[in-house]
Amino acid sequence: MAVTGWLDSLRAAEKTALLQDGRRKVHYLFPNGKEMAEEYDEKTNELLVRKWRVKSALGALGQWQIEVGEPALPGAGSLGPELITESNANPIFVRKDTKMSFQWRIRNLPYPKDVYNVCVDQKERCVVVRTTNKKYYKKFSIPDLERYQLPLDESLLSFAHANSTLIISYQKPKEVLVAESELQKELKKVKTAHSSDGDCKTQ
Repeated sequence: MAVTGWLDSLRAAEKTALLQDGRRKVHYLFPNGKEMAEEYDEKTNELLVRKWRVKSALGALGQWQIEVGEPALPGAGSLGPELITESNANPIFVRKDTKMSFQWRIRNLPYPKDVYNVCVDQKERCVVVRTTNKKYYKKFSIPDLERYQLPLDESLLSFAHANSTLIISYQKPKEVLVAESELQKELKKVKTAHSSDGDCKTQ
């Protein structure tokens, strides 16, 4: 079963953990050289951050790519292309999950709720967001469902709009909830370091 396959790959990965600032940070190193870093709320076990890093063809480490959580702010005082940012008025797309749902927030969308259409594109295995006034259009996949090889179910999709933010929720299938529960049991076995500074490092 595909769900078990992804769970097995997480179990097989080399894992290190660190407790810092109320967050449990877990670093995974997979046999193929891919790295995944997750951050959980220490008290609720809610996933706050998930990011990935892969090596280039020449073996150099690439930039972290955020899957869940807020994009990192540019370092204060640093000079470089990261200081060239988009206008604050542009829509900002961020994934912030809850215990029971995958959830995305698209900020800076001031149009009323009845302008939005949110649906599943089964052919492309993605969620499509469009507005009847043709002011916004976006397609995005749900990587978790790809990893677990589960189908997209439109009945699990819903959305709300408040404070110029479109909130899209996709209820987690029971297979995902069970797998996440199993992963938490696995992570309890990982020796956790306690630190006031620093970050998770691979041993």
